[in-house]
Amino acid sequence: CLIYNNKAYIGHVGDSRVYRIRKEVIRKLTKDHSYVQQLIEDKKITREEAKNHPKKNMITKALGCTAYVEPDLRARNFEKGDIFIICSDGLSNMLDEKRIYEIVKQDLENAAERLVNEANQAGGYDNITVIIIK
Repeated sequence: CLIYNNKAYIGHVGDSRVYRIRKEVIRKLTKDHSYVQQLIEDKKITREEAKNHPKKNMITKALGCTAYVEPDLRARNFEKGDIFIICSDGLSNMLDEKRIYEIVKQDLENAAERLVNEANQAGGYDNITVIIIK
């Protein structure tokens, strides 16, 4: 994520995510490159079914699997008060968007550490990385 001249430029591969909190709404700005995401798009399963799908962690695009990977590139406006949350699936698999939003809005200064701690308490099955930009 590069922020320049009130724009956020996002390059994305895999199932790590970028969320934006604007005003009182959290929104996922990236699309997972995963088998389960493809099933959702093909309307073969629901988002609720995806949460516990046995192939939930099968990704379709990742760094290191081939010599070259084409990332998704997006540009979004970055407005005063926006908060961007960049996180690995170790966080998003343990905490839903609502809980991520609550923790960030409660205490922005300590939110990254609190998110990691709560994801670990929820099971911490994978590495957990969180970066918050305001």
